Amino acid sequence: MSIGANEQLEQMSLEFQTLELTFSTITMKIYLTALLLLFARIISAQVTFNVAIPNNTPNNPNIYIAGNFNNWDAGNNTWKLTKQGTLCVVYSITINPAPGLLEYKFTRGTWPTVEGDAAGNYIPNRTFNYSGTPVTVNLTVSAWEDLNGSYHTYASNTAILSNNFYMPQLNRNRRIWIQLPLDYYSTTKSYPVIYLQDGQNLFDLVTSFSDEWAIDETMNGLMSGNNYGAIIIGIDNGEQYRIDEYCPWNNPQYGGGQGDEYLDFIVETLKPYVDENFRTLSCREYTGIGGSSLGGLISLYGAIRDQEVFSRALVFSPAFWINDPQIYNFVNTTGKDASMKIKLLCGDNESSSMAPQMQQMYNLLLNEGFTTSEVSSTVIQGGQHAEWFWAEQFDDVYSWTYVPLPVSGNIDLTITSGAGTEVCHDEVVNYSVADIPGVEYNWTVSGGILLSGQGTSSISVQWSGNNAGSVQVTAQ
Repeated sequence: MSIGANEQLEQMSLEFQTLELTFSTITMKIYLTALLLLFARIISAQVTFNVAIPNNTPNNPNIYIAGNFNNWDAGNNTWKLTKQGTLCVVYSITINPAPGLLEYKFTRGTWPTVEGDAAGNYIPNRTFNYSGTPVTVNLTVSAWEDLNGSYHTYASNTAILSNNFYMPQLNRNRRIWIQLPLDYYSTTKSYPVIYLQDGQNLFDLVTSFSDEWAIDETMNGLMSGNNYGAIIIGIDNGEQYRIDEYCPWNNPQYGGGQGDEYLDFIVETLKPYVDENFRTLSCREYTGIGGSSLGGLISLYGAIRDQEVFSRALVFSPAFWINDPQIYNFVNTTGKDASMKIKLLCGDNESSSMAPQMQQMYNLLLNEGFTTSEVSSTVIQGGQHAEWFWAEQFDDVYSWTYVPLPVSGNIDLTITSGAGTEVCHDEVVNYSVADIPGVEYNWTVSGGILLSGQGTSSISVQWSGNNAGSVQVTAQ
């Protein structure tokens, strides 16, 4: 064989080696890419637990999760939850377990301090079937086995916003309660808000008149079922001023007549404070008002009077009788200015006039143009004029009245600059909706300039000021 032939064979051998190396490189790249994807999937495969604890928990507690994923270790710092928030407190932990059935409980570091039922008794293990995809679980610890007896019953994600919130319209001070959703600190979501009357009866057995509505437990339970959540504001009644503040008109026998000033306090003072200090969906579409008895009267009146502010009304056992016929005349003359969701509810074991007067209001609202999808009236068999009854019905009334943000379709976030929400010239305002993985958000802005965020769940808008404008988003 000639030298030329040998050189040619050597060149062919080198080319084959180069080709083999190239294939090896490609194979290695594919292998590394697969490993990276698997690693990313493992990293993203997380379970986040948001937990509210009872208010008789000792100060500055250490809260732990123990389960079949950590050999039921009751007090290992690796599994200690982190405190979220200072006013309304939630404890949170993110873990990376293998997919499958998770069994677990929460402790304060030892098994004698494990969680129990509301009376501090034994409860079975919590369970969660983990699919391997990232998920958030919202929960409430009712009590601890080593701590029982009489104590404040409001959950740790509920707090007293102020013991002496000033009411300039009435020159009085009032205790204000707030409950933040369990995922408030672990997301950037903004939330609907409900303003409820008789705040001392809503969350805490110690402060309640006879029994509590257990609003905190109900809302936390709804969130454990993936409800979007809402901020609850509870306004204590004024005790000796309760009739005066909850009645729009004076009743010659019982008093009243300061209802407008009381509503002005909510609309002009309290709501702006809440919107400024918390992540709220401040537009009317997600702002509601509610209460029972006289609180139901003032809530229905407020919803009709301020339709530019409220679009939801939760009206339990309304005491329309004390301002009859004025309340009916008012609804008749005011009529319908905007779409609403109004739920009227009472029991059949209340006063003989309760159900007929509530039905009269329901018929009047329909005559004024509200539809049966906007107004509902229900009489519950066995229901009484009592806190336990309203507590029992709150879940259904909220679920019907307070439709949460949808996860797809057109999300109405109409913001009116000028007549609705005042904005200054060239002011930049941020808007956001639920951040759902894999969802693209298409924003439309009129009356302003969309600065950033198209396609994402949060945008910045620069308003021109004093001109009517709107923000709308479609989730796909």
